[in-house]
Amino acid sequence: MSADTSVPQAVAGLRIGDLAPDFEARSTTGPVRLKEFRKRWLVLFSHPADFTPVCTTEFVELSRKAQEFEHRDCALMALSVDSLFSHFAWLRMIRDRFGIEVRFPIVEDPTLVIGRAFGMVAPQDNDSATVRSTFFIDPRGVIRAMTCYPANMGRSIPEMLRMLDALQAIDAQDGLAPANWTPGQPLLRPPTHDLDEVFKSPGETDWFLRDAPTEDKA
Repeated sequence: MSADTSVPQAVAGLRIGDLAPDFEARSTTGPVRLKEFRKRWLVLFSHPADFTPVCTTEFVELSRKAQEFEHRDCALMALSVDSLFSHFAWLRMIRDRFGIEVRFPIVEDPTLVIGRAFGMVAPQDNDSATVRSTFFIDPRGVIRAMTCYPANMGRSIPEMLRMLDALQAIDAQDGLAPANWTPGQPLLRPPTHDLDEVFKSPGETDWFLRDAPTEDKA
């Protein structure tokens, strides 16, 4: 793997709102560079290792749902410490065992330079076996959400799609997504910052807890 020298070698921890560090590396679909995914959404996620049970179930389910991510104009990209040829062998096994072809890029990161740049791996760690991180990156390259699962627990693919839907709806409607929000449900309006509006609101919570107007589909 060749990593872009602009990638920082150690980061205390990326936060929501940070620009995702750029990198260039080898992947199962050829050389990839993060900046090339600008202008569309990207879900970048790490997996502890190839040929592991939980990771295998994740990749099977993500491949089955790949068109749903594509329908949302969102690319998928995976990352692990394993070599490119280990990735190839694992994807061949997945195809032969489950009849599923994993077509999104899987990046090799044997030196952990990318994992450390994203805070997926602690500086003192020698491998990424304890890491199952996910970054939701918007078309500007900004990190909009992050999740981290333990190595012995797989991600929820429906929740990944729900999070992507919520982030896109928030951007489109300038609203807030309430608990358990799903597509088709109303968003919330941002609360007013005007004291007169607070006093004029008909109910005691109407100034800060109210549905956003629905989009006109006509």
